[in-house]
Amino acid sequence: MRPLVLALMLVLGLATPAVAAPSEEVIVLPGAKSAEGITEGRGTTFYAGDLFAGDIYRGDVRRGTAGLFIDAPAGRMAVGMTADLRHDLLFVAGGFTGQAYVYDLRTGRTVAVYQFAEANAGMVNDVTLTADGAWFTDSLKAQLYFVPVSRSGGVGQFRTLALTGPAGDTSGSFNNNGITTSPDSRSLIVAHTARGELNKVDPRTGTSETIAGVSVPGADGIVRDGRTMWVVHNNQVSRIRLDRGTTAGVLEKVITSPAFQSPSTAAKFGGRLAVVNAKFDTGMPPTADRYEVVVVNS
Repeated sequence: MRPLVLALMLVLGLATPAVAAPSEEVIVLPGAKSAEGITEGRGTTFYAGDLFAGDIYRGDVRRGTAGLFIDAPAGRMAVGMTADLRHDLLFVAGGFTGQAYVYDLRTGRTVAVYQFAEANAGMVNDVTLTADGAWFTDSLKAQLYFVPVSRSGGVGQFRTLALTGPAGDTSGSFNNNGITTSPDSRSLIVAHTARGELNKVDPRTGTSETIAGVSVPGADGIVRDGRTMWVVHNNQVSRIRLDRGTTAGVLEKVITSPAFQSPSTAAKFGGRLAVVNAKFDTGMPPTADRYEVVVVNS
């Protein structure tokens, strides 16, 4: 998620080649008052969140439908999210609450609540899953948070990883944002909104280095499949091909759609992307009449 000042960057754009998706589908999140995060479930199922209410929607990209799945308690937020299908868990970043939530994907009940940072002092923005647990970003603090997951699916006490190098830069109003793993699973890849870049982070030491050749101003959510990455930013999605060492990347394609309205995050389903329209261009909090997921070719 990026604040209004960064959402205004949407009108600036960049001189990059644009390729409009040849087909698209819009899936409404009924009753949502805001939107931001999305993740893949089993098959064609997706989960998406109501940013300021914290509610979770469950939908299907094949059927083009969505409905309320979790009616979150008051005071929660739902920013980035990821599903642990092996253990039927949903990890959700809690934004300005400084919290993160773990939900049971079968029942929707709350499994755990973590307080990573004081409310409004941190902004827990996005999350990715590794073999050992879940890593969360903080857009206001130079640190990541790790929640371990046992083989049986139990979640443990979190720990904080201090960041150095470019990922440790918190001089912008919004900094570390989307997160995923590197193709070899040895590192993390973190999008930096203010710097407009992708950084490779060592999960043991917190040291980081910028992935060369990648310019993604206003970077928000990121998705990776093999050595191909998709970065949501500036009302578009940039598809980037990484080199074998995850040291550099090349822009392959820019995906646009007339249905995009300040998109924030994306989930991949085969050859298609499900992209959330956050509509930050309407204000902060956003004031649109409806919120939706736009499905486009990847």
